[in-house]
Amino acid sequence: MCGINGFITNNKSGVFSIENILETMNKAILHRGPDQDGFVIDKKPHCFIGMAMRRLSVIDLNQGKQPIYTEDESKVIVFNGEIYNFQSLRSELEQKGIPFKTKSDTEVVLKLYETYGVASFAMLDGMFAFSIYDKILDKIFIARDFFGEKPLFYTKNNGSFIWASELKSIIKILPSKPGIDFEALNLFLQLTYIPAPFTIYDGIHKLESNHYLEFDCINFSYEIHEIVQKFKTYSETTKAEATKSTHDLVRESVVSRSIADVPLGTFLSGGVDSSIISLCLAQQSDTKIDTFSIGFDKKAFDETEKSRAVAKLINSYHHEFIISEKDLIPNIDEVLLNFDEPFADSSALASYIVANKTKQFVTVALTGDGGDEVFGGYNKYYMGKLNEKYTNLIRYSVHKHFGSVLGNLLHTKDDNRGYRFKMNRLLKAINYEGDFYYNIISLGFQENEISAVLKANSYHKNPLSYYKNIVGSRNKNLTDFRNIDKLLSLEGDMLVKVDRTSMLSSLECRAPFLNKEIWNFTRQLPENYLLNGWDKKYILKESFHHYFPKDFLNKSKKGFEVPVGDWLRTTLKNELLSYIDIAFLEKQNIFQYETVSSLVNNHIQGKIDNTFRVWTLFCFQKWYRQTYEK
Repeated sequence: MCGINGFITNNKSGVFSIENILETMNKAILHRGPDQDGFVIDKKPHCFIGMAMRRLSVIDLNQGKQPIYTEDESKVIVFNGEIYNFQSLRSELEQKGIPFKTKSDTEVVLKLYETYGVASFAMLDGMFAFSIYDKILDKIFIARDFFGEKPLFYTKNNGSFIWASELKSIIKILPSKPGIDFEALNLFLQLTYIPAPFTIYDGIHKLESNHYLEFDCINFSYEIHEIVQKFKTYSETTKAEATKSTHDLVRESVVSRSIADVPLGTFLSGGVDSSIISLCLAQQSDTKIDTFSIGFDKKAFDETEKSRAVAKLINSYHHEFIISEKDLIPNIDEVLLNFDEPFADSSALASYIVANKTKQFVTVALTGDGGDEVFGGYNKYYMGKLNEKYTNLIRYSVHKHFGSVLGNLLHTKDDNRGYRFKMNRLLKAINYEGDFYYNIISLGFQENEISAVLKANSYHKNPLSYYKNIVGSRNKNLTDFRNIDKLLSLEGDMLVKVDRTSMLSSLECRAPFLNKEIWNFTRQLPENYLLNGWDKKYILKESFHHYFPKDFLNKSKKGFEVPVGDWLRTTLKNELLSYIDIAFLEKQNIFQYETVSSLVNNHIQGKIDNTFRVWTLFCFQKWYRQTYEK
């Protein structure tokens, strides 16, 4: 696991040192790779080219140092991530007579490219962001993995092209801070995160998952291409066949993702996904495995009893960390500002704590991330049935009146996220025009609320239009919902959270469910194998239920919920109020004072629980002040 950086310029008359630029970029991401660094510099007549990396050693500790060159030194790579099928790919290349200097997966990626070109990118099973400099073609190829587990940012700026694993590396070397991309701001306020290809900064972009960027060093231009996957087709399977295939694919994925030359364990929350991953690792390990979980001193948010039960079942060395507000509050600035742009998934705070404590014992942790998207596990996947039944039964005019009245009755005053909170969320998501799923994933402000929050100069109508053009707007079935989640919440929220919080502690996280072949398999299954009536993740639970106590896999799971709504009324109150100070807002010239002031004060005074919207505002303002006023 590493972090990578790159810099190309055709402005050779400028007073700068490409060596110093790369060093500055590398220092910004020292946490991603504390073990080693490496550099590539090529000063050509038409441009200067530089690539760099920081390495967290996980595989081939002694020989895997980067950058890695081909024998004739015509091609060179810097790489971030892990390739889980590198051993089989290496064997295929060796059968062709291709030699290797190291045992690392990085060299396999380079030799595959040397043999097959960009078509080789589709052969990779893994999480990655890498750049290959092909001196013969005079091109740079920058690629990102199928799900977007590893980040990659880029910008073209004043005769330079820059790319990096984290935004901070780019911002550090720009002559001035870029302005805000207001389309991205509108996306953030609605979703609570900013998905690719947008960033909060105007002119800086994220490379989308399953894409590669081809930069022509001669013409100083680039093109972006989708990585064309060659998936196998599964014949129609019976339930019994699908159950066995699911069982085998998951176990094989855990095996492939447990290859490491350093200590390895699992995150164990006690939910379906982490329990199955921990079970599979324990079953294929010759020794007791380490499992890690966190609990909360606020009982409404604590679920350690479930993780203890699984740890006992699989006989693991279980490490349990009970945390409270005093553990989380001191880390808020470090965690939130490390995202380098506004990010309002409050579970990132808990994710950082468990990653930080886990790093004291292991270097790699397997997680259950992706199980809900791959196997259909979210409550929101019920929404298709509920929206259809509701809109068929209730006329729009009745809903408009009834929904307003009921919405007021369902308002909560504190951050408990119970039945009334969920019913209110459901009611707000009802849509008669087919857009209901975008409403349910809008965890911050609903689209129709944003125009009242932002001033006209900051407001951008229909910020989700880019994504609707890709996957459509009238989405009705589970396949549609899963595709939207893969495009938006998985890449933009879940994987961003896991990458930044784990890498901040120099811990590598691997997600066996995020195996593109498992995704390919489940997308060809009948939908009722995933969501069977009201039974979520049906085929996954059918495949593994016999290893667990009766009905254990059917127990509800909360996730890493953090009581930020309470903190905004107490510990964080003064900071929050400073963000809606009228003088600050007028100078900022982004938000409408009356709207945000009412929103915040109603929350603080306990009149209405506005946790998600106020936390979203809080996270943006914290980022803004740190970025533009310090």
